[in-house]
Formats: sequence, structure tokens, C-alpha cells
Amino acid sequence: MKKKAAVLILTAALLLAGCGSDAKVIEGKVKTQDGGAAAEAEETTEGEDAEVGVEETSHKGYVFLNGDIVMEMDAEAAPVLEQLGEPNSYFEAPSCAFEGIDKMYTYGSFELDTYPMGDKDYISAVIFRDDSITTPEGVGIGDSREKLTEAYGGEGTEELGMTVYRKDDMKLCFIFQGDSIASIEYRTTVLDE
Repeated sequence: MKKKAAVLILTAALLLAGCGSDAKVIEGKVKTQDGGAAAEAEETTEGEDAEVGVEETSHKGYVFLNGDIVMEMDAEAAPVLEQLGEPNSYFEAPSCAFEGIDKMYTYGSFELDTYPMGDKDYISAVIFRDDSITTPEGVGIGDSREKLTEAYGGEGTEELGMTVYRKDDMKLCFIFQGDSIASIEYRTTVLDE
């Protein structure tokens, strides 16, 4: 529990860095994950990906699946948030890079972050919060470097202490503690330019 709290605090601190102190935390109802979305995502296998319409050519970059909900970086957030339903918690802060509000929605085993552009919000990141979920390629928190290389190949680069795989305009980032994956994040590259 302390590790989850530390990750949430670190993420919030990174969002607020250089943005002032106008942040607002809004907590929602806390839900348990007994057979909920985390269990559905855990049961998704490579063979099932095609059944829910996830084809490598139909999406930009790497995508995260929660059951049959596809989360793609830089996609409009509203339809995805509607499918996900009420978050466990919600946090917002003035955007450092855009006009408007950056938002963080926590759904049990993952967090979905958005950035504003015009009058819409777009997905900027999906961050794994525990080891109960995996990427569609079968990699999760606690897995080894060897499993990561088997799933994604050796094309990852080292950036700021992370192993990063790039595809289209997004990054899939893995942070290691020793030989085990400690963090997994899907990220947009919009802010990298």
C-alpha cells in the first residue's frame, strides 16, 4: 500500500512541477477489484486481441487493453472515459504545456492521464499501479528483463533510467528495480518536441 501511495504522490508531484499550486484533488467512491476490470484485463490473451478488434495496423503505437476497452495515446479521452465509468479517484492541475487542465483518473490497477487541446482532452499516459495487469504482449510489473526482450525485442533505448520502446508517436516505458520491472507507462511524445 505504501508503494502505491508513493507512486501516486510522485506522479502528482511530476504533474505539478513548475505549474504553480492551483491543483485540486477530487476523490470518488473507492471500488474493490474482485473480478472487476483488472481481472478482465488479466484474462485477455494474445488470441483474444483479434476478437476485440485490436490489430497492430488499426492503432497508432502500442495500446493498452482493459477488457475490450482500447486505450491509445493521443486518442480523444471522452469515449474511453465513458466506457471505463466512474474512476476510483480523480486529480487535476493546470497544464504546464497546454491551455487548460491536465487530468488523472485512477481505475484500480492503472491510471489514465489526459492533456487538453482545444475543447477536448486527449490521452497522454496510462500508468500501471500494480502487478495484476499486463500489456497485450503479456508483460507486467515484476517480470524480468528477459521476458521484456522476448516480448518486444532488443530495440528498446535507455532514456532517463528507463527502457523505452517507441512506436509511431508514443513511448512504452519500463523502469527496473534490479532485474525486475517496477513500473510500466504508456506515454505520448507530444511533449517531447
